[in-house]
Amino acid sequence: MKRIHLIGICGTAMATLAAMLKRRGYDVRGSDQNVYPPMSDFLAEQQIATLQGYDPQHITADLDLVVVGNAISRGNPELEEVLDRKIRYCSLPEAVRDHFLWGARSIVIAGTHGKTTTTSLAGWVLTHAELDPSVFIGGIAENFAGSYRIGGGRDFVLEGDEYDSAFFDKTAKFLKYLPDVAVVSNIEFDHADIYADLESIRVAFRRLVNLIPRRGLLLLGGDDREARALAQTARCKVETFGLSDGVDWQGHDLKIDAGVTHFGVRRGGTPIGLFEVPLLGAYNVRNALAAIAVGSAVGLNPDTIAEAFRRFKGVRRRMQLRGTVAGVAIYDDFAHHPTAIAETLAGVRSAYPDRPIWAVFEPRSATSCRRVFQDEFAKAFSAADHVILPAVFRANLPDEQRLSIEQLIADLRARGQDARYVPRVDDIVASVAREARAGDLVVIMSNGGFDGIHEKLLTALQTRAAG
Repeated sequence: MKRIHLIGICGTAMATLAAMLKRRGYDVRGSDQNVYPPMSDFLAEQQIATLQGYDPQHITADLDLVVVGNAISRGNPELEEVLDRKIRYCSLPEAVRDHFLWGARSIVIAGTHGKTTTTSLAGWVLTHAELDPSVFIGGIAENFAGSYRIGGGRDFVLEGDEYDSAFFDKTAKFLKYLPDVAVVSNIEFDHADIYADLESIRVAFRRLVNLIPRRGLLLLGGDDREARALAQTARCKVETFGLSDGVDWQGHDLKIDAGVTHFGVRRGGTPIGLFEVPLLGAYNVRNALAAIAVGSAVGLNPDTIAEAFRRFKGVRRRMQLRGTVAGVAIYDDFAHHPTAIAETLAGVRSAYPDRPIWAVFEPRSATSCRRVFQDEFAKAFSAADHVILPAVFRANLPDEQRLSIEQLIADLRARGQDARYVPRVDDIVASVAREARAGDLVVIMSNGGFDGIHEKLLTALQTRAAG
C-alpha cells in the first residue's frame, strides 16, 4: 500500500484530499500546526493520522510521496527533510490530477466569486441525476455532508482555485485540472499576495482556457466583461450565461419568497423552464445558471436539474443561518472581497427589504487587508443599516499598504450610515447583543474563524433574553 504524507495544506483542503486518497486505498497521514474541530474530528472519523506540528522525524523512510501545500515554504523542517532526502513530492493540485483526473471528464468551476456554491450546485445536480460523479469543493456542501464525493462515474466536478500551487510552483491550481468543461463566472483583482495586478490574473485565466480541448466547452459569465473577453482566445465551443440580454442561458423574472429565489430560464431566447434555489440574490441565480449549463452539457433535462435544485441544502459559510435568538438572526458568510460583500448584502436586502441589516466584517484576506480596495469597500456596504469593523487582521502591513479602517468608517458615515470601529470581538458581541432588536439580521463576513464570534453572539443574545 502506498504511503502518502501531507504537509502545509490548510484546513478543509487537507481533510478533503486525505479522505479522497484514503478512499482510493492509500495509507494517508498529515502534519499541521493547529488541527482543531471540526476538521480534526473529520480526520479521526476517516482514520487518518494527524501529526501535530512540523518535525523532521515525521518524514519516515517508508513514504512513497509527500504532497506539499502552499501554506509552507523553504525553512519548514519537514520540507527541508523531504528535499535533503530527495523523497518524491508534488503539489496538492498535481496530486488531484495524477490520482483522479487523467481518466475523468473534468468539469472545472472557476472565477473570482461563486466557485464554491457553483461547484456544490453542479456536483449535486449530477449526483441527483445518478451520474455518480466525483466532486472536490473548497467548502462544506450540506448535500454531501462534506467537501468531497468519490463516485464511480466519468465526471469529476472541481472547484478551480486561481491561488498558487506550492512554494515551487506559483502558477494557479486550476491549471493542473485538465478541463474538459470549464466555467468562468467572473474575473476581478484578488489575491494581492500572489498577483501584481488584474492583468496577471487575466493571464492565468487565459492559460486555463488554452487547456480546454477542441471538443470541450467553455461557459462564461455573460454579465461580466472580463469573463466574456475570454471567448476571443477559446479554441472550443463557448456558451454564455447570466441575466443580460444576448446570453445563451438567460435567467429572468427573479422573485424571492421565504428564503427561496424563483426564476425562469431561456436558452437561446426559448423558455426551458422555471427553477428555484434556496439561496438569495441575483448572484446566486448566476451560479445556478452555470450549474444548469453544466447539467445540460452532460445530457440532463431541465426537469431533472430543477428537481435537484429544490433538494439543494446549501453550503456552510455561504449565508448560513447560525441561529436566531429573540428574533435576531445571525448569518455566517465567507465574503471578503468588496464585490462579494456587496452582492451578499444586496441579496439579503432584496429578500428582506424592511428589516434592519447589521454588517460585521473582518478584513482578513491578503487583499482585503490592503488599501487597494479602500474606495470599493465604502460602496460595498451600501445595503447595510449598521456596519461594524474590527482591526485589520494583518497588522504587520506597512501603513501605506494597509486598509484604513478610520477612513472607511468616515466614508460610510458621510453616506449617512451607522458605522463603527470596534477593535475587539468581545466588544463587537457586547454592542450587537445590547442594541439588536427582534427582526434584525446580523450578517457576519470573514474568510477566517473571526474568534468564534458567531457562537459568542448567540450566547450573548440568549443571556440577554434570559435576563
